[in-house]
Amino acid sequence: MVYVAIMGNGPKDLIPDLSRYETTIDIWIGADRGALTLLENNIMPDYAVGDFDSMAEADKDTVRKQAKVFDPYPSEKDETDLEIALKQAYTLKPDKLYLFGVTGGRLDHALINIQLLYSIMDQGIQGIIADHQNLLELSEPGSHKINYDQHYSIISFIPFTPCVKGLTLEGFYYKLSDETISWGSTLCISNQLISDFGTFSYDEGILLVIKSRDV
Repeated sequence: MVYVAIMGNGPKDLIPDLSRYETTIDIWIGADRGALTLLENNIMPDYAVGDFDSMAEADKDTVRKQAKVFDPYPSEKDETDLEIALKQAYTLKPDKLYLFGVTGGRLDHALINIQLLYSIMDQGIQGIIADHQNLLELSEPGSHKINYDQHYSIISFIPFTPCVKGLTLEGFYYKLSDETISWGSTLCISNQLISDFGTFSYDEGILLVIKSRDV
């Protein structure tokens, strides 16, 4: 199993405790200023990619010297720095791909970054967005086990497609059986597990599964 992580350029105060992931992640990629964020957290970037236009020249030089691979791009380009980092990640053929530093700040960036989970899933890779308060992941139809996480104990299910059909929740405080939920539905917001794990299953659509905690 190969686990890869990408650090984006989101607000630093929203980044989770990276020490929880250091023994899990095999390869770290810094997208633009995210490479400097990794260094500030005592993590050596295996790859630093992007146009680096958000960094002072001295910081850029620090990243250039310390990253194992430094790959600069022109500032005028069709892809975001995060998309460039994703392309690098895909060449590494990961089984799981974490995205840090991709929420908060500009809403347009946060929304498109969440949508990038779909392109990651389309590559056959498990993609997870993690910040200080949330874990986000897409799922496809079938039966799925979900484990209790003391750091993110609130669980919500949000339709990523216009509707999700046949949703059943077992092992949750609020159970559900063969329900259809559509865009705008709040039926599956703020649930919790009642034991160490639960299951959710459905027949059609794509779900955005969000584990959260209150600040």
